[in-house]
Amino acid sequence: MATNKSVERDVEDLVNSWLKSYGLKYYLQNSSVNPEIDKALLKSPSKLGGLGGNYPDVKLLLQDSKLDYYPIVIEYKGTKDALVKLDKDGHIANIKTSGKDNGLPNYQNIARFAVNGAVHYANAILQYSSYTDVIAIGITGYIDDYQKLQLQIGVYFVSKKNYGIGQRVGDFTDLSFLKKENFDGFIGKIEQLSLSSEELSIIHQKREDSIEDALTRINEKLYNQTKNISALSRIHLVASSIMANLGVPHKVTPLEPEDLKSSTELGETDGEIVLRKIKSFLMHKGLPVKKQHQIINSLSITLNDESYSAPINGESLIKDIFSEVVDTLGMFYKVGVDTDFTGKLFNVMFRWLNFAGDDQNDVVLTPRYVANLMAKLARVNKNSYVWDFATGSGGLLVAAMNLMIEDAKNTINSPEELSIKIENIRDRQILGIEILPEIYILAVLNMILMGDGSSNIIQKNSLTEFTGQYEYGVPENNRDFPADAFLLNPPYSESGNGMNFVEKALSMMTKGYACVIIQDSAGSGKAVDYNKNILKNNTLLASIKMPPDIFIGKSNVPTCIYVFRVGERHEKDSQVTFIDFTNDGYKRKNRRKAKASSNLKNVDNAIERYEEVVNIVKYGINKKVLLKDEEVVVDTISLDDEKIGSDWNFGQHVKKELVENIDDIQKSVFDYISWEIRRKLVAENNTLTSDIVYKLQALEEKYQVVWKESKISEFFNVRNNPSLNKNELIINPYGQYPYFTRTINNNGISDYSDYVDEEHKIMGNTIAVGLMAMEFFYLEKDYYTGQFTKSIVPKFENFERNIGLYFISLFNQNKTYYKGSLVRDFDKIFLNTIIHVPMTKGEIARDYINEYVKILEKFKVQGIKDFIDNI
Repeated sequence: MATNKSVERDVEDLVNSWLKSYGLKYYLQNSSVNPEIDKALLKSPSKLGGLGGNYPDVKLLLQDSKLDYYPIVIEYKGTKDALVKLDKDGHIANIKTSGKDNGLPNYQNIARFAVNGAVHYANAILQYSSYTDVIAIGITGYIDDYQKLQLQIGVYFVSKKNYGIGQRVGDFTDLSFLKKENFDGFIGKIEQLSLSSEELSIIHQKREDSIEDALTRINEKLYNQTKNISALSRIHLVASSIMANLGVPHKVTPLEPEDLKSSTELGETDGEIVLRKIKSFLMHKGLPVKKQHQIINSLSITLNDESYSAPINGESLIKDIFSEVVDTLGMFYKVGVDTDFTGKLFNVMFRWLNFAGDDQNDVVLTPRYVANLMAKLARVNKNSYVWDFATGSGGLLVAAMNLMIEDAKNTINSPEELSIKIENIRDRQILGIEILPEIYILAVLNMILMGDGSSNIIQKNSLTEFTGQYEYGVPENNRDFPADAFLLNPPYSESGNGMNFVEKALSMMTKGYACVIIQDSAGSGKAVDYNKNILKNNTLLASIKMPPDIFIGKSNVPTCIYVFRVGERHEKDSQVTFIDFTNDGYKRKNRRKAKASSNLKNVDNAIERYEEVVNIVKYGINKKVLLKDEEVVVDTISLDDEKIGSDWNFGQHVKKELVENIDDIQKSVFDYISWEIRRKLVAENNTLTSDIVYKLQALEEKYQVVWKESKISEFFNVRNNPSLNKNELIINPYGQYPYFTRTINNNGISDYSDYVDEEHKIMGNTIAVGLMAMEFFYLEKDYYTGQFTKSIVPKFENFERNIGLYFISLFNQNKTYYKGSLVRDFDKIFLNTIIHVPMTKGEIARDYINEYVKILEKFKVQGIKDFIDNI
């Protein structure tokens, strides 16, 4: 018989003997591999969440034939169920995904499961050392029915390239893959690992949610400790902490929390220490001196503020925030930096900014998936030169940069040539102009985190000060930037809704493509003069009507994307592709406390729809698959002086069909018949015939009914309903789930929805009441509700439709009484209401009620049949 007793010591002895037989040098818990790895393991919270450091059971440092080093950490356990704990997506479950600690480490799993512990150690090495790839091995064992030791081995690759999640390498029965003669083959297997687009999407979403959690905690800490701290200072503190903690390999050591002493000594305050480290960081990153001065001057305003360096209970606010940033965000900006991190970081930061007249502020950041769409529509590739005249945090340029680097990786086979090309893309092939200093600092940090040390991000007025030339770098200084791709999301309050930026940029280009997302009135008469000038040297290729809630929570203006070919005059017969993309496949919400993953859901092939739009614009209408025929129109625009530049939008090119629409006629006929049936049933068929009355009366004797006077509380409870606003639903007229509200029409149902979540779903076969009209309804199917509703839940078994219909008639007799009382008193008043209940042998007379309701139903149905027969 197998035993549950831990055999960890036996596992340890056996595996260590393997390593010894392989001729490998290995290090036990308290032995040192090298100072860098030791320091990294000590810095990270222990597997129990404390400050005691981390001590893997075994550590190795192996080198392949390319002379690359790979730290290896091994964790042992001694029971059958202790190998690995995965989450619902199949990833190592080391992060909590619900509750108040959502986004924080799951130390229970880390301590209990071998692989989870090993992956935790591996991430500590990634975050606090220069190593980028770690092998995590978890091994557990048990004694089988034949009293033999059986092992279970989990081998995972943990890398900055896979964001530290850990990818399972394969099945292994021993560790001989670590032997010198086998190690190159094992590394080759690791190099073949890749993340699918679906896995990447899941990982990105989890990271965005965790980043949002971390930033929210930092923001709350800043607000709670210093209520007067400005939003700009908060951004400076977070940005400064990240720059000081990044370091430059072999040149600048990262600043750590223990380096800040909360001293008041002149020159040694925490603010001064952070500022010195940033100066060194920027210099060794190779940023131009002018840009270094701009950044330092901007951050100095906050870092030199004495109140932020002054110790409170022995610790300055700067040290407190610095420690929080390193502990909660370091795992993201040091382990696999990507656009999802920077995009989420800056979008959350952006919400902290309170501009003058914020209600009218039209500075909005472009969603990542829209930025990717625009970069593709602008035909960006590895050889493109891309600029943006209203850069914001740099999201459009980052999207373009990613496409350019991806194209380079797909088309350049020489590693050396690829490295040179990527450096050139970052340093010389993108340029952005941003006038607002508080946004400019975000764009600069964005590019730094993306690995770019000297991108041309310029703080100027792009309309009046920018001359079209490089301002940083050698040898392009004072030379024209050869732009052939233009991306823009302008401030819509500008002249022509921002088309003045488009005119300026395109006038400085000779070839290429431009893609602009802008308020749609710019194409319907608000920017006629600019549009007229633009068409003299550029061709409008496409106009894409975007969803009205694309900037939900910040701007409600309807927007379009315009795509241009630069350097070719728009001709009279030039064909323009007009696309109605209001159904882009995403469902958006604006719940402030909700995560990004909750506020944006892919409900209808959104990723495929965005790719389809790109293909239609680039290759023609024959690429249409998901979009409907009526959502794509190819037409010309007017070049007449009176109309030029005012018919650029989809709605102006919809062809009105004269053919009768069968669906519309059918709906009209059916709606009218339904109305007539309802009217006749209510107005003309309410009087029961004498034979029906006789049948109903005879039922009492048939079932020996006794009438009992009781409080409702004897038979029912009241339950509060979790509510959803209508914009949080996935509205579908044929949806499975009714949306119950306070309406008294349509059985209390205002709409239907597809599945939203379990949290708000209410089990059907119950009675619901809207607390405004105090009207009771029976709901057979599971449903969602709006505000101010409750459920009336039976205490007895075998509750079903006819029983429900009978009881709502009793409840509705008292609705006038309930309406005259306070909503807060409803439960008490309702449950104490006296009703008369038919009983048989001490129980509710279910058979009596069922037959009673069926007789009435049959009578009503006969009335409908008679009406239909006479149509």
